[in-house]
Amino acid sequence: MVEKILQSIRKLPAFPASVHKVSELLRDDDYSTQEVVKVIQYDQAITANIMKMSNSAYFGSRQKIRTIHEAVVFLGRRHLQSAVVTAGASRFFQASKGGYVEKGKALWEHSVAVAVMSQILSRHLRQREDQVLYTAALMHDIGKLILGEFVHDGYEKIQDLMERRSCSFLEAEEEILGINHAELGGRIADQWNFPPAIRDGIAFHHRPDLLEDEDSIAGLIYLSDQFCLMAGIDGGIDGLAHRGIGSVMKQFQLREVDLERNLIVLLDELDKAADVLQLVH
Repeated sequence: MVEKILQSIRKLPAFPASVHKVSELLRDDDYSTQEVVKVIQYDQAITANIMKMSNSAYFGSRQKIRTIHEAVVFLGRRHLQSAVVTAGASRFFQASKGGYVEKGKALWEHSVAVAVMSQILSRHLRQREDQVLYTAALMHDIGKLILGEFVHDGYEKIQDLMERRSCSFLEAEEEILGINHAELGGRIADQWNFPPAIRDGIAFHHRPDLLEDEDSIAGLIYLSDQFCLMAGIDGGIDGLAHRGIGSVMKQFQLREVDLERNLIVLLDELDKAADVLQLVH
């Protein structure tokens, strides 16, 4: 079955080259706005999504943004990277169906929430936002897009194994299907030429303890994921059927009160991000 699953990811369309190109341009402190505009405007789907997002309350727009040039200037380097990645990723969730969720929209809403939460935690713990972390958090469940149909077929066996062994959904998923959605997501990230930090953040978002690098972003993605699940913003039938979060919260010196405060900030930011959530129907 594993080979059949891996064959499925080889059939996935490439991640939009325009997103990688914009990311490359933005790495230069003196990037040219005009060059960025040129790259974006040739991708009609991304252009449309960037326009929607630049006019959303989430990015604090107070006046109507009418052109992609105005959008690039308005968003600036700080927000442009996350906006372009979000615009590029949304098309894959649009096509998602079956398995973990009934519609791709539910998985998209969870993924955006985890990405937003990752930035809240990054500001809280590191006093800055982190675009690499945002990208990995947004894509953390990308493996579910492929594994969904296989989970649908093997769901009864997965549930049975969880009940008999009291194991997590991830462990049962791996035993029944031969691979779990996190590892599969890491392989998709590799295929789409994302850097190793993003690949590892996706592949280990349920088991950050397996990484030797304590500065890995996987721990923050894990926490963001779990916090969203607690808030009822779940990403599918696996829900809270994973291991606890106590040790990871302790690693980041987070207290219960921090969790409560950050969840309030999350709900406020998601309320402003309605246009971003509606990119996938």
